[in-house]
Amino acid sequence: MHKYLKAVGFSKISKRTEINEIIRDVIKNYDEKTAVENHPEGVFVEFSKNYGCDCGITVCGQYDEDNKFHVEYYFPFFRGTGITTQEQVIIERHAEKESFAGACDDLRIGITLIFYLQNPAEYMLEEYKESMDSGIHPVTLSGLASEGKILFPVQKDKEAVKVEKETNLNRTNLIAAARNGDEEAMESLTMEDMDTYSMISQRIMTEDVFTIVDSYFMPHGIECDQYNIMGEILDLMTFKNILTGEEICQMTVESNDMQFDVCINREDLLGEPEVGRRFKGVIWLQGQIHY
Repeated sequence: MHKYLKAVGFSKISKRTEINEIIRDVIKNYDEKTAVENHPEGVFVEFSKNYGCDCGITVCGQYDEDNKFHVEYYFPFFRGTGITTQEQVIIERHAEKESFAGACDDLRIGITLIFYLQNPAEYMLEEYKESMDSGIHPVTLSGLASEGKILFPVQKDKEAVKVEKETNLNRTNLIAAARNGDEEAMESLTMEDMDTYSMISQRIMTEDVFTIVDSYFMPHGIECDQYNIMGEILDLMTFKNILTGEEICQMTVESNDMQFDVCINREDLLGEPEVGRRFKGVIWLQGQIHY
């Protein structure tokens, strides 16, 4: 049973027979179907069905010589909006099945982002083309949250917001220069980290950590595509799963100057979400590459 099924409204599923019924429903009444006919091991097919607003379940598998479909794996998905990043993306196949992970270096985050690829069949179609473009493709990132909390925002004046944006932009430029071997940029980043550590050490004695840290984006656990995030809620909508009736909450979150959408079951969200407040939670990061 997939851990993040509850994020798209299937929290009450407890038996293997129940998920098998949903898989059969996806294959029979799919909204999208992508087939890779020139796959070396047979015809690879990806079925997707929405059970809410841009979220649902994808089933992947292969047809055998007798035209019988064999399910290889399934996963819940949530497709975000907009373009999250346009950095160079590296795609690698998972060892145990025909699924893929993507990785890109986003200077706003300061770490290598690793995500689960939502459109594997489309990627394989592009990969098998002899004239495949190896350039940079836009990526839309989104997250399925297993748990989350709503926090109040940090009070800031307009001048503080302006200074923070300039500081973040300057840090991004320094990271880019350091990646290219600029020693002065490396020294500046080191001094900046030391100043930050000193400031936090002083303020943490009298202030709560979440008044000092406005947002963060960092790896969670040992699985490389799961992250612990906190960011400001920019947009918000709720709806119900058309099959189970469970309420789902979708939020556009800005974390470390990067905007992306997060989907969570309302039962797993502690607090009342509103635009301007902050979301804190653990997400499974997914991504869709646009060709």
